[in-house]
Amino acid sequence: MKKKFNLKNKKNGYLLITVVVLLIAVIAVSIFKKESESGTSLTGKKTTTTTTTKKLKIVNLDSKSRPYAVMINNIGVARPLQSGLQDAYIIYEMIVEGGLTRYMALFLDQSTERIGSIRSARHYYLDYALENDAIYVHHGRSPQAYEDFSKLGVDRIEVDNTTTGWRDKTLNVASEHTLFTSIEKLNKGIGSKRTERKKDLLLNYSVDSLDLTKYEGQTQANSVSIKYSSSMTSSYKYDPETKLYIRSVNGKEHTDYVTKQTYKFKNIITYQVKNYTLDDPENKGRQGLENIGSGTGYYISEGIAVPITWEKKSRESQTIYKFKNGEELVVNDGNTFIQIQPKGQTLTIE
Repeated sequence: MKKKFNLKNKKNGYLLITVVVLLIAVIAVSIFKKESESGTSLTGKKTTTTTTTKKLKIVNLDSKSRPYAVMINNIGVARPLQSGLQDAYIIYEMIVEGGLTRYMALFLDQSTERIGSIRSARHYYLDYALENDAIYVHHGRSPQAYEDFSKLGVDRIEVDNTTTGWRDKTLNVASEHTLFTSIEKLNKGIGSKRTERKKDLLLNYSVDSLDLTKYEGQTQANSVSIKYSSSMTSSYKYDPETKLYIRSVNGKEHTDYVTKQTYKFKNIITYQVKNYTLDDPENKGRQGLENIGSGTGYYISEGIAVPITWEKKSRESQTIYKFKNGEELVVNDGNTFIQIQPKGQTLTIE
């Protein structure tokens, strides 16, 4: 006898199979999602999760480009004309003759259209161009710097007013304060110079905000005043909203000529070295620095100042900064002003 086929049972069977298939699919998707979120593949090997990876903003760690280290005029009449410093990832300030200071601004992988005004070389600035494996940029030089160019093997560009720079004749100042350059112009002056950086970046950066309160000796740093001479004081005021320091010179906000914006900095490194007047045949009061050696200073960021140590073993070697506990210094992601202050001058951190 033939069995009668039950249509109802057939439908129930199809329904059961569909439910099982859907259940398996849901479980598989759930497992895959968990594996992806944990950064582990289905094979158990670690994978890279690009969606959650943070990257530094101040520098590209994959870049091997050499920075430009540009000498910046900082005399009173030229300071309002300063341009492009917001694009520098590190700036140094050091004493020169007459109680004045000059800046050396480092530009890495930038396209800044106006930088300056450009001033002449001083020999101890070469030490800091070399520690960054930078191409040194200047116009004019002291006798000591001229001697050191070949002695130290300094790659440099002496800016002129045609190929590598220009004079802004619209400015109502002496001609010596009107020389500017750009990254595009500097690129034209490289010639056969090496363009690949052989040294690591000077500083270690943290993509996440550092907890500086955990370090011994840390103190509040809402305002910072760094005196260089009776005629030159650099100061900073902390802005808790932006977590940046607003920079001033001699009590006046330090602004960019082009953007009209006040210069702001994420990190400040400050320490003191002895300076002295050179026995210079030209009798211009040029300075020397006792900057090879070691000492103490402060790292300042996000409203906190932390005691640090520094050591520079030679003119070419990198300055090594450490926390007091011996850990190598790590700084917050952002631009850094390195203030190398004359020994015995007043440093105020409040």
